[in-house]
Amino acid sequence: MSDSELIVALLVEDSAADARLVERQLESEEHVRFRVEWVETLAAALDRLAAGGVDVVLLDLNLPDSQGLESFERLYRAARAVPIVVMTGRRDARLALKAVGDGAQDYLVKQDVEPGLLVRSIRYAIERKQTELRLRESEERYSLAVSGANDGIWDWDVQRDRIYFSPRWKELLGYDAEEVGDRTEEWFGRVHPDDLDGLRKAISAHLSGQTAHLESEHRILHRNGTYRWMLTRGLAVVGESGAAQRIAGSLTDIHKRKMTEEELLHDAMHDPLTDLPNWALFMDRLNIAIAQSQRTTRQSFAVLFLDLDRFKNVNDSLGHAVGDKLLIAISRRLRALLRPGDTVARVGGDEFAVLVNGVDHPEDATRIAERIHEELARSFLVPGHEVFTSASIGIALSSAGYERAEDALRDADTAMYRAKSRGKAQHAIFDEAMHRRAVELLRLETDLRKALERQEFRLHYQPIVSLVTGRLEGFEALVRWQHPSRNLIYPDEFISVAEDTGLIVPIGWFVLAEACRQMARWRQAHAAAAGLAISVNLSGRQFVHSELIDRVEAALGENGLDPSKLRLEITESMIMADVGSAVHKLEHLKQIGVQLHIDDFGTGYSSLSYLSRLPTNTIKIDRSFVRHMEDENGRSHIVETIVALGRNLGMEVAAEGLETADQLAHLRRLRCQYGQGFYFSRPLDGEAAAALAASSPRW
Repeated sequence: MSDSELIVALLVEDSAADARLVERQLESEEHVRFRVEWVETLAAALDRLAAGGVDVVLLDLNLPDSQGLESFERLYRAARAVPIVVMTGRRDARLALKAVGDGAQDYLVKQDVEPGLLVRSIRYAIERKQTELRLRESEERYSLAVSGANDGIWDWDVQRDRIYFSPRWKELLGYDAEEVGDRTEEWFGRVHPDDLDGLRKAISAHLSGQTAHLESEHRILHRNGTYRWMLTRGLAVVGESGAAQRIAGSLTDIHKRKMTEEELLHDAMHDPLTDLPNWALFMDRLNIAIAQSQRTTRQSFAVLFLDLDRFKNVNDSLGHAVGDKLLIAISRRLRALLRPGDTVARVGGDEFAVLVNGVDHPEDATRIAERIHEELARSFLVPGHEVFTSASIGIALSSAGYERAEDALRDADTAMYRAKSRGKAQHAIFDEAMHRRAVELLRLETDLRKALERQEFRLHYQPIVSLVTGRLEGFEALVRWQHPSRNLIYPDEFISVAEDTGLIVPIGWFVLAEACRQMARWRQAHAAAAGLAISVNLSGRQFVHSELIDRVEAALGENGLDPSKLRLEITESMIMADVGSAVHKLEHLKQIGVQLHIDDFGTGYSSLSYLSRLPTNTIKIDRSFVRHMEDENGRSHIVETIVALGRNLGMEVAAEGLETADQLAHLRRLRCQYGQGFYFSRPLDGEAAAALAASSPRW
């Protein structure tokens, strides 16, 4: 398969968001041309397969008209020649093994999929399916060859214990006719020691009448010194006494087939990039270790879950090719570090799992983690680059009494996140406190999803004041969660979970639409509110979302709000993540007429050369600088510098977190234009904010 060939991928997925993500990943691939055809139901997929021309199927198991492995089985029956890659949100080792065992070429978990992994999986799936089809054709030809007597023939006189071997039998082993005698040792003496007992038992079972015919696959020593796989078939002839007098049969060379089968099995259970065991094989070995530990306390083990620190920076700065080389180099070091019998697997893009047997004490596991840190601390030389990396490591111990591999890996993953929270190159052992926290986060995530369905989110509004006139200039919209049993929940308790799960995007769209609606109502109802503006914070996920422009235009248009009265607040880090794309998007928003503010200025990293190019109106000084303006640690100079910078760039400056009269006086002396904070007002609910807007307050 060359890079120039067009690959037609049939995407069977009922989630529009997931489908668009896959389409973008494949259609943006530079080295392989893809045409993605998306259908939402199994019925539509079957119709499309019937038309032909599909190279690979990307299948979500849970569809509106079919669920679970039934979806795969029905597709597989309909088009056995088309490779199928299962893509699901369910991390289930048993399901993965069942799907691959039933004929799926790969099993991918959606949240682990990134463009390079997805493309490689598709290419390997197509190649493996082609190999499988060639193997099937080869086996059919083999059957025809057997009927043509192309196999070696043998005839064993059991009574005399002498065997006739045909010239072809001897030729299959590399010998001339006169080089092999008629003793049974000529056969059994060449059988691989690991296979000899199985062959003898198969012969004995047939001679005693337990089996209808003899059939045994085993390795035989070739004249060239290598072992080759052979298939022996035979049938016994029984005398009048009921005892077998002779047994005759054939010898077939099946070495190529066995090698192909082993290669296919290896590919199904190993990562194509690093050749390490993959997630499915790791989970199988972990289940075996758990079963052994349940039988005896002497069989202890530890699971280590590794996540590389800041690996995305390598891909973004040096490219995916260098990132792949780094992953290969890391896998080699990890493999060399472990003992025979231990397992290291690649279970995700930049995630590895390690199974270590014979870990009797927590200190044994931490010593292994420390050795891994030491190995990763040494630089990696990849083509043209010297790269440094580290890993966060979570550890789960068998002493917890695990019954399922999923639970052990889950706890190691949980501990890894605790280690990552401490900084780079850290490790942590799972404990019950982590489990309780994980359960709390899961419950919070579940409640968050229900909160969206039940419309439990509310907006509060913090006044923004002109420090020049003392008058109310507008409000910043702040989201709150009216939980049915916990009363009002503030953002610091749920925003991070919303970010991790992607729920921040629908929450953010709600805030944008509701803030515009509320401000439009106030401006219509109160003459004093006619000049007020509303500020809305954008999350990083919203800023890069393809629907951002459409959502902003819809929020303004549906509520009849003047675009100049909407202020969108973004952070430095969101801009600097991809400056070119950010500038393009900001210019589009500027054309709509909305105002653009840089929030939390000074807390991130930005380039002044880029800052001068940004079509932004205002920079907002982070509350941490305002709070410590009067300290003797230079924070006052930072505020002065930011105000001067804004003035020189032609931008206005707003200060957050203003709480005292001294801070207000200081900011006015610096000619900072706007301020907000508890000194003026705490965030207000909609009714209180409306009353304030109507009263024309002055500070």
